[in-house]
Order: sequence, then C-alpha cells, then structure tokens
Amino acid sequence: MKLPAMLRSTYALCLLAATCTHVLIVATHGLFWDYGGVPIFTRIYWTSLSVLDPLAAGLLLSRPRAGVLLALAIIVSDVAHNTWLMWRSVAVDWWNFMYVSQVAFLIFVLLTVSHAWRVTLPGREAIQ
Repeated sequence: MKLPAMLRSTYALCLLAATCTHVLIVATHGLFWDYGGVPIFTRIYWTSLSVLDPLAAGLLLSRPRAGVLLALAIIVSDVAHNTWLMWRSVAVDWWNFMYVSQVAFLIFVLLTVSHAWRVTLPGREAIQ
C-alpha cells in the first residue's frame, strides 16, 4: 500500500473510532440529549458527527479527495469548537484524553494532508 492510501486509511480508522464514541452517546442518552447543558449548537454539532465521521471514513476509501476535504473540515472544526467550549468552561481540563486525542489527530492530519491528497489511478502516476 502506498503512503497516501495508508494515510487515508489511518484517517478513516480514527474517524471510525470517533464514530463509536458519538453513536454510543446517542444510543445511551438518545438523539436529543443536552450533553449536560451545553449550547444547542454544540448538541447539534456533536450529534451530527455520528453521521459525518463515518461518511468521511467511507469517502476516504471511495472518493479520496472528497474524504480528505471532509476529514480535514471535521477535525479542524471539532478542535476549534471544543477549544471554544472548554475556554468558556468553569472547570477546564486541557489534558482531557478526548481533547488531547483530537488535537493530536489534527496535528497529524495537518502534517500529512498534502501526502494524503495524492491519488493514484490504476495504470497512472499519482495525481498531485
């Protein structure tokens, strides 16, 4: 397997792990859970990740460039949103495992996205 495909597969696995978290929350608490009183936008955003994360994972394998763009949009918006939410929180735990994992994944994606973007078509050179 070539590096771009390995990177996209890694992104997909990480997104599928995140999917498990979001789906478990929805299965446990219901579609309209308030996540302990967070703003409505946060509820909608976090619940939407139950669909967006697996969609991005599937696209990474079937439509690589669309998948890379969606994965990048998801992780950038997720870290930005969660940073904003934590910043306004009274009891902030910047070393929270879930948050640190998201930041680490964001850094990994930002450092490798130019390689993941390359798509090799059968019988052709990689398209930059």
